[in-house]
Amino acid sequence: MKNILYTITVALLTISLKGIAQQTPAAAQKEAITIEGAVAHLGNGEVIENSLVMFEGGKITFVGDAKTRIARKGRRIDAKGKHLYPGFITTCASLGLIEVDAVRASNDKDEIGNIIPHVRSLIAYNAESKVVESMRPNGVLLGQISPKGGTISGTSSIVQFDAWNWEDAVVKTDDGIHLNWPKSFRREYSSARRDRRHVPNKDYQNKIVEIVHFFNNATAYGNGAAPSVNPAFEASQGLFQGTQKLYVYADSEKEIVDAITHTKNLGIKKVVLVGGYHAYKLTDFLKQHQIPVLVRAPHNLPVSEDDDYDLPFRLPKLLAEAGLLVAIQNIDAKNFQNRNLPFYAGQLVQQGLSKEKALQLITENPAKILGIDKNYGTLEVGKSATLFISEGDALDMRTNQLSNAFIDGRDISLETHQTELWKRYMGKYNGK
Repeated sequence: MKNILYTITVALLTISLKGIAQQTPAAAQKEAITIEGAVAHLGNGEVIENSLVMFEGGKITFVGDAKTRIARKGRRIDAKGKHLYPGFITTCASLGLIEVDAVRASNDKDEIGNIIPHVRSLIAYNAESKVVESMRPNGVLLGQISPKGGTISGTSSIVQFDAWNWEDAVVKTDDGIHLNWPKSFRREYSSARRDRRHVPNKDYQNKIVEIVHFFNNATAYGNGAAPSVNPAFEASQGLFQGTQKLYVYADSEKEIVDAITHTKNLGIKKVVLVGGYHAYKLTDFLKQHQIPVLVRAPHNLPVSEDDDYDLPFRLPKLLAEAGLLVAIQNIDAKNFQNRNLPFYAGQLVQQGLSKEKALQLITENPAKILGIDKNYGTLEVGKSATLFISEGDALDMRTNQLSNAFIDGRDISLETHQTELWKRYMGKYNGK
């Protein structure tokens, strides 16, 4: 009887794992690959109409015009009429930390505690997430995996989206700490008026004092003032040494100014603004302090009744044209919508931003902000061969149809749970 139960259990587990397993990660690149004839969008604003790109051992070895007289190597891909792009990069995402919103057991994006910089998102990252694999068919090949919740949520890391586990996936470990700056106003519901209105947050200054107190103590700890190890203070030392960045989530003018002023005065060397809804009013201030912005994705409604109806759609363009280093992030939307990153950039073209400038907001710029631009973000000799071929314009959802994708030169699968279902039901209807 025990043997029968054991057999049934193993069979059910096998079926279950087959249902949830991701595509098998690709093997390391073994032969050189040559892509010829594609319109190559280098990610830095440049375009080569008839390109020749070669890579070997996971690194790009040649980028130039297809008319160049140079020996082609290894496997050749004819990409004439197609488009070639560097892999898109998403930021401030909880990909791999949450699978189903309604299932608490699958949600690791928020941990217990209010100030927990020592909680590392990387070790909770699920490389076999169905949500993660759904990024690849749209060209989103890398991402910053970030914790959420509390005042200091924890530490993020950067991964590539084709791996067996988090050790294989990691591109940059513990790149930064995430701070949710307190709101200067809060929404209050009045039963008498039956409406909601914004009122000053009475705890705003107290919350700031709490943040300042923590970082002052962390500084003292780094100077040897503590007799024992404190994990939270220990995890914060990179902020003062310049090896980590502080990602500050703030939207209103007052919150942005207070957050940047306080964190700089505390000796934190590298600060990145996340959200920045009113950042367009403070562009000179942000440039003065050399603050990059991970701006909210444009597919959102205005926050205030007084805002222009199309402000969220124009915001990334306003910041980019003001001369700030800007990238698009998707913090306000559901986790799976990170796959729409290229279409957020494409929407900015309709607002008057050039197509190549819009492309930079999801390639070169996020790579610079995250500190991975030495290897990712653009198609350049010596950089990682993390790139893809699209049948058409990758910023247009009608023509973003990938035929090949590579991460570090590895020829990755573009199959997902969604593509399997599509083939299944197309077969059903075509059969009729």
